Parts: sequence; structure tokens; C-alpha cells
Amino acid sequence: MPIPVIEARDLRRTFRTRRGPVEAVAGVHLTVEAGAVFGFLGPNGAGKTTTLRMLATLLPPDGGEATVAGCDLRREPARVRRRIGYVGQRSGADPAVSGRSELAFQGRIYGLGAGPAARRAAELLAALELEACADRPTGTWSGGQRRRLDVALGMVHEPALLFLDEPTTGLDPQGRARMWDEVRRVRDAGTTVFLTTHYLEEADALCDRVAIIDRGRIVAEGTPDQLKRQVAGDVVRLGVAGDPAVALELLAAQPFVREAQVADGGVRLAVDRGEVALPAILRLFDGAALELREIALTRPSLDDVFLRQTGRSLRETAA
Repeated sequence: MPIPVIEARDLRRTFRTRRGPVEAVAGVHLTVEAGAVFGFLGPNGAGKTTTLRMLATLLPPDGGEATVAGCDLRREPARVRRRIGYVGQRSGADPAVSGRSELAFQGRIYGLGAGPAARRAAELLAALELEACADRPTGTWSGGQRRRLDVALGMVHEPALLFLDEPTTGLDPQGRARMWDEVRRVRDAGTTVFLTTHYLEEADALCDRVAIIDRGRIVAEGTPDQLKRQVAGDVVRLGVAGDPAVALELLAAQPFVREAQVADGGVRLAVDRGEVALPAILRLFDGAALELREIALTRPSLDDVFLRQTGRSLRETAA
């Protein structure tokens, strides 16, 4: 059986504000197995970054216990830091310093001698295909190059566990795909990756296992396929003219509809067989003199899982 690299029980964190206490993380339980890409999926403000910062020892928890990379989070924070890498949402590289110098300096911070630090920097620059720009100031690099440098900085000391907080935010599609390749490469080299994201496609394509968090609580966890199987059958999405609640009332009463909700300004249905449901839906709209602007049939997605668990669309919430 794979050995857990993170075991957290009832992690909590409350922030004091002028308007009163805000419970950002409300009792999170997590088990992350070694050698996997673990995705923490949820909208902005759901508690993803706060949980990650607690697990990385950057923020003390108000309650709960955790073991990270074999070390007790509360009693051995220094040992945790030596065994993990952390890449935040903002780059920590000095724009006036070359990437090679940044990596070598990071290696020295972790106790490497000058020679080993230089060799490790060269190794990472080659692995992440950054050699062409390695000796230029990082302020002249593209956004995708700087993000790959951030990952390299987190990998200098060969950690057992790498935390990535929203690693592809702000990247174009090509840069995002390149980052996905790098994350897979890190995992295949034996490092466990814990990443936060609000991109559904990213969690689905990249993660071996996903936990969905909303309002400080985990509402679902499993492999992407396991989570999507919670939403049985097919999904039909309808764009309607006028108030979607009128169409919702009509459709919810039909025997072939398992679930019906207003979502993304239209109506989302869970049905047993989409190919049978579509003609019936068209007949219903025609008979009720309702205008149907668009209709789409898909397999369940992680957004459907989020919608089922919270009553809200993650796409809408993230936007």
C-alpha cells in the first residue's frame, strides 16, 4: 500500500476581521498518498491556500493535527520545511538576477556547497528546458518561463513533497499545457505533488486524486473518475429564453429527469440516457411554447460534482 505523505485531521483556521471572525478552514481531513499528484479544487476563497499554507508551516493552525512528509506539523515544523518544497502564487525570483544564480543561491540556502549547488542548478535548468534564458535576468523571461523557474526553486533540495499554489494562474493555454507536463515529470521522478487549483480541466487532466473544498470544508474526494461517477447518467445543459425557473419546473416533473437545477443562467439536467431525453425535451419545449436557445449533451464533469454537492456551479463561482 502507498505510504501517506500527508495525514491531516480536523485542521482549522479562523481569521479575525473588523466584521468578526471568519472561519477559513473548518475541520479539514486529508490523506495524501506518496507518489501522486493530489489536487485541491475549489473556488477562490474556499480555503485552499489557507490549508496549503498550514500544511507547509507558513500559517499555524488553530486546531487539528497533521503529519507532513513523516514529521509532526506542530512539533517538528523545521523538519517539515527541510522535506518539502513550496511554490506560492507569486514568483519569489529577483527580476534583476539570473535564473541560474537564483537556483544556485537556493541550493546554498539548503546546505549545498558551491559546486553541488551549481551542478543542481544546471540539472534543473536542463530538465525544465530553461537553459536558453538561464543567464539572463529573470525580469526578461516570459510568464511561463518564470513559473517553471518557481517550480525549479521548489525542487532544488529534492523534496519528498512539492506544494504548488495555483501553478498555472495567468498562463496562456500553451504555458498551462507546458506546466502540466512539468508537474507530471516531477511526479514521475518520485516527488508527491499537492496543488491547489480552481480550473476544472486542470484537476481532471492532471490529478491522480482530487479533494473538492467549499467554504472551508471538503465536500467530495476521490479520483476524478470516481467523483464523476457520483453523477449518474448523462448531463443535458439547456440555454433558455426568459426565466429558467419556468423551464426548470416543467422539466423537473418529467420521469426521465433524475435531477434538475438552474446553473450558468440555464438549466442543467441529469438523465439516464441522453439520446432518449433530447427528443423528449424538444417536444416539451415545443408544446409549452418555450424558446430553447441551445442544448448540449455531455458526460458528467467535476463541475457537475461540485454542483451536486453545493448547489452552485464552480465555473460560475470561480468567475
